[in-house]
Amino acid sequence: MNAPQLPAKATTGLTLYGVEMTSRMLIGTAQYPSPSVLASAVEASGAGVVTVSLRREQARGRTGERFLELIQALGVRVLPNTAGCHTVKEAVTTAQMAREVFGTDWIKLEVIANDDTLQPEVFGLVEAAAALTADGFKVLPYTIEDLSVAERLLRAGCQVLMPWGAPIGTGRGLANPYALQSMRAYYPDVPLIIDAGIGAPSHAAQAMEMGFDGVLLNTAVARAGDPVRMAAAFARAIEAGRAAFESGLMGVRDMAQPSTPVAGTPFFDLDRK
Repeated sequence: MNAPQLPAKATTGLTLYGVEMTSRMLIGTAQYPSPSVLASAVEASGAGVVTVSLRREQARGRTGERFLELIQALGVRVLPNTAGCHTVKEAVTTAQMAREVFGTDWIKLEVIANDDTLQPEVFGLVEAAAALTADGFKVLPYTIEDLSVAERLLRAGCQVLMPWGAPIGTGRGLANPYALQSMRAYYPDVPLIIDAGIGAPSHAAQAMEMGFDGVLLNTAVARAGDPVRMAAAFARAIEAGRAAFESGLMGVRDMAQPSTPVAGTPFFDLDRK
C-alpha cells in the first residue's frame, strides 16, 4: 500500500480515559496452552493491559480464585470484555457482572452480529455503549471501520474506538487500509486501537505506521508455535511502527527520483566518448 500521508506527530505516550499506558500493545488471555505460558507471554509483550472474557471463563469454570490470582499477579490493568454477547441486554449484564468480579469500570464492548463472521452488530453496539457510559463505564468498543458508526459511538460517550483490522481470528491483517486510514485522518485526536485480524508482526507495524495508537492481539500470539517469542516479536514491531510514524514516513512518488542528484554531471552524458 502507499505510505500514509499523515503528518508526523510529536512523541507522546498512549493515554486511555486519563490513564497513561506503559505500552501500546494490549493482549488477550484466551487460547494459551497453559497458564504459565500465558504469564510468560504477557511479560514478554510488555503489555500494560490484558483482556479477559468473563463469559468464557465462566463457561470453563475458571472464574475462581486461581485464574484471578494469575491475572492479578501479572501486575497489569484488566480489561474485561463482553465476548460472546449478541444482544444489548447480554452485553450490559455481562459488563455489570465483570465490574463486580474484576473491580474495574473499564469494559471492552463487543456485541456480535453472528457466529460465522463475528462482526460487530453496530446498532446494538451503539445502544449498549450509551447505556454503559450512562452507568459510569469507560467503554472501549470493538467496531468496524465505518465513520458513521464511529461518530455515533463517540456521541454515546466512548472516548476510545477499536476498529477491526479483519474478522476475529482470521490473521488477515488490515483488510481495508483505505477505510482505516480515513478513520485515522478523520479523528486525529481520538485514541484508535486496531482490534482483531492481526496475524503477523508486520500487520501490527503497518497499523502503527498508519498512525494508530495501539494494537490488541490474542490469537496470533496464543496460537503461535512459541507464544512467548511471538509476543516479544509483536512488541518490537509495534514499537518500530510507532517510531516510524513519529519520525515521518516519506510520501509515495509516481516517478523515480534519484537519491543522489546527477543532473549536469559529465558521466550522465550518453554521447560522451
